[in-house]
Amino acid sequence: MAGKITALKAQKKNPQRVNVYLDGRYAFSLAAIEAAKLHLGQVLSDEEIEKLKERDSYEKAHERALRFLSYRPRSEAEVRRYLRGKAVPPDIEDEVIENLTRVKLLDDLAFARYWVENRETFNPRGLRMLRQELRQKGLSREIIAQVLANLDEEKSACRAALERGRKLAHLDQASFRRKLGAYLLRRGFPYEVANLAVEHAWQELGMEDDDTKESEDVE
Repeated sequence: MAGKITALKAQKKNPQRVNVYLDGRYAFSLAAIEAAKLHLGQVLSDEEIEKLKERDSYEKAHERALRFLSYRPRSEAEVRRYLRGKAVPPDIEDEVIENLTRVKLLDDLAFARYWVENRETFNPRGLRMLRQELRQKGLSREIIAQVLANLDEEKSACRAALERGRKLAHLDQASFRRKLGAYLLRRGFPYEVANLAVEHAWQELGMEDDDTKESEDVE
């Protein structure tokens, strides 16, 4: 495939990629950042072309990883699984991960803190469920232990109970306790913690200990 570069044309549908023509014929395409290093009349050997294609494979994988990270922070394991799903070679995967880590776009400790803070703010979970979620993200036991060390599970349960309890305020006491307790258990809170949170919600919402509320099992 060796030959002289006779044209460098940006693709119409993707200006970030450039078609390279050797001796008047299309030969291959490159990311614009790599094509910018070439010039008309330059002679490329087979070895040089192979190296250009390798760098292009890296640029493609790097761009894919950046797009994947643009939606929300990710753990290293999530990005690796994503790249493997795109059939990225292991050596290029490692290089992409190394570079993203170096510029702090990948940081498992920061990601774990983000995940826990997000849960605490919008949808509190028990320690058991948080550990399970973080393990599924591929985080180490050390990082999981560190980010959960100071989490007050009882306070988290009380916040969750109050938020959900407002939607159950039309129920009688027995139904309120049963449904709210089941809700907290499904979110990984221990039985004892869930019971305390239910009692706290009942008192905070000023619920009456009588049977004047509706008894239907309505969410």
